Amino acid sequence: MTTYNELYQQSITDPESFWANAAEELHWYKKWDQVLDLDARPVPRWFTGAEINTCYNALDRHVESGRGEQIALIYDSPVTDQQRKISYNELQQQVASFAGVLKKHGAKKGDRVIIYMPMIPEAAIAMLACARIGAIHSVVFGGFAANELATRIDDAKPDIIVSAYCGMEPNRVVQYKPLIDDAISQASHKVSTCILKKRSQTTCELIDGRDFDWDEEIAASEPADCVPVAATDPLYILYTSGTTGQPKGVIRDNGGHAVAMHWSMKNIYNIEAGDVYWAASDVGWVVGHSYIVYGPLLKGCTTIMYEGKPVGTPDPGAFWRVISEHKVKVLFTAPTAFRAIKKDDPEGEYLKKYDLSCMDALFLAGERCDPDTLFWARDKLKKPVVDHWWQTETGWAIAANPLGIEPMEIKPGSPSVAMPGYDVQILSEQGDEMSAGEMGNIVIKLPMPPSCLPSLWGNDQRFIDAYLSSYEGYYLTGDAGYKDEDGYLWIMSRTDDVINVAGHRLSTGQMEEVLAGHADIAECAVIGVADALKGQMPLGLIVLKSGVDRDESDIVKEVVQRVRDQIGPVAAFKIAKVVKRLPKTRSGKLLRGTMVSIADGSEWKMPATIDDPAILDEITQALKSLGYAGKS
Repeated sequence: MTTYNELYQQSITDPESFWANAAEELHWYKKWDQVLDLDARPVPRWFTGAEINTCYNALDRHVESGRGEQIALIYDSPVTDQQRKISYNELQQQVASFAGVLKKHGAKKGDRVIIYMPMIPEAAIAMLACARIGAIHSVVFGGFAANELATRIDDAKPDIIVSAYCGMEPNRVVQYKPLIDDAISQASHKVSTCILKKRSQTTCELIDGRDFDWDEEIAASEPADCVPVAATDPLYILYTSGTTGQPKGVIRDNGGHAVAMHWSMKNIYNIEAGDVYWAASDVGWVVGHSYIVYGPLLKGCTTIMYEGKPVGTPDPGAFWRVISEHKVKVLFTAPTAFRAIKKDDPEGEYLKKYDLSCMDALFLAGERCDPDTLFWARDKLKKPVVDHWWQTETGWAIAANPLGIEPMEIKPGSPSVAMPGYDVQILSEQGDEMSAGEMGNIVIKLPMPPSCLPSLWGNDQRFIDAYLSSYEGYYLTGDAGYKDEDGYLWIMSRTDDVINVAGHRLSTGQMEEVLAGHADIAECAVIGVADALKGQMPLGLIVLKSGVDRDESDIVKEVVQRVRDQIGPVAAFKIAKVVKRLPKTRSGKLLRGTMVSIADGSEWKMPATIDDPAILDEITQALKSLGYAGKS
């Protein structure tokens, strides 16, 4: 058996043969002239000269090899009380039909299509249909505000928007059509066609000549075949969350992406064709692109689209029901989902109602996983819990524990080791390599492996400025951390989450780790607030577990002491406040930057991706009670 170290070394010393070997498992209309073009700009490119179709590899290839009757996609929606199981045969037919609809409305290779959809099968169908005809899709998270959709329309310049009448939350219906109408009226670029999937939960008026009904269009469509595209042609554009002004459109190419996705399923997640894989995310985020749609289908798995929440649809046992009912082998979700389950069901009572013997492992990503949440999940599930780290920009894991190659020791708080293809280094501000245990900027030496972004849509210079200009020959991740003696990575914070207290650079992530270890705390955030004396001071916001009935001031005293005991007086951690909840994006990331702006009394803008804007009012009041947030 090949070891992780052997594979990793091969991928760094001979990346061409490593990825050429991985690419052989896919269907190519034309093989590559070069596996890796080191002369390409702004960054080296993979599989130049090759022709491929991602949709063919995700659907047609499996149908032709006899897997047509296997279930490709399970739609499970506790918010509408619906389930659908779609075979590879059916999915291929539906995708080909919708690709025909797009063609009828003028979409062709290279054109952009915006997909603004809830978590229904039609979202995946629309993505794959674009890939089938070589159109470039840009999925915008359903329910994004109209102005955010408008900025993306102006950047991507689509002629077609694919959407639905509404999205469903546990307690409300999110009307999409008024948002689309408003966005189209705000955008300078004029969209000529909207194709809308009807949902029984609402009605809306279609605009004659612009708006078309999904089902009527499908019924009259001519199915479309797959179109060969260059491996270096874009498959999709995905705008990074929370951007203001001109959005940042991450480009994903067809060839490198398909190779990396397919490779990662077995090697990282230990998933084979026929296995059931569930990424509990949304197609609007990178995890949804990579591991709800493309990765599992390229591998020939059964993937799950879940329209619901970890708690409240109907209870904290929602995830366990899905795993048990659909025989899920691997679950991939964000740590915040588990913090929500832990908060509502700290003893794991709901877990006892379900048989999870089908499950092999839990993978967490999206934000740093505090050890306390990892321990809780591990102890309750009795399964390996793997934290792994990656970015919208890379499309798959930079660091992970590769269960399909060689399961390695799990070190709580670390996403383990760099994955093949990623030459990860820790550099000082001056560009010197840091010793083991020393914190610095986490960078990746070029060339990046397949699937990583080759640029930003329509803006090479912005790509160079944001990612390539800090250190010559390196990609800047924007994260800070260190490697330990065993080569394990420790992601301590975003670079901007490192705070400077009286000249000491301190990681807020490390302090959060200490706070999260307190028995009464469900989740927490530590932010750096301006201080006249020391430059910055750490401030902790903590959410208590359900059922905790202790004096809040006692808990605050305890957490302050914990930080002093475990990090030391240098942390200068003296201020904490109990709050009902923390502000997050819809994908579960804490809005630390916004909280800092509120605390410091700086101007701030409502984040486009925020889950519930009302939480910021609660945080403002909490900060005011401590003397911050406009204390002048």
